[in-house]
Parts: sequence; C-alpha cells; structure tokens
Amino acid sequence: MHLNIVLSMKLIITTVFVIVTGLIIYGFYINSINDGQGEKFIGFGVLIFAFVFMPLFIYHRYKDKDLSKYRLFQNRKEDKKDR
Repeated sequence: MHLNIVLSMKLIITTVFVIVTGLIIYGFYINSINDGQGEKFIGFGVLIFAFVFMPLFIYHRYKDKDLSKYRLFQNRKEDKKDR
C-alpha cells in the first residue's frame, strides 16, 4: 500500500514538472514569434512551479524524516531557564 502511494506521488510530481517545463518552453517559443503573448505561459509555469510543484516536492521528500535534529532550540522552556 505504501509503495503505491509513493509511486503515485512520484508520478504526480513528474507530471507537474513536465507540465511546468512545457509551459515555460512554449512561452519562450511563442514569445519569440509573437511579441508579448508568451509571457502569460511563462507566468503560469512559474506560478505552478512555485505554488504546486515545490510544496508537493518538499512534502514528498521530508514526509517521513525526523526534523527535530535541525532545530536551533530543542525546547523553549529549557532555553528560557538558561538565560
């Protein structure tokens, strides 16, 4: 069951990445033919990259990781007592 979820998440991330790359490349191509029309496609590609692809990618990569060792302060109460 867990393997199917991981594979489907990889498929979703790969699909979104291909769509974003395609939009940006198509935008540059249209921009070279028609003046200013490709900027919409480039903008949509960047927005999808920033607000869809990156959160999905970050969630997928850090889903089962222990991030407590990367904290600056382990416990706020103990930090206040030391001051």
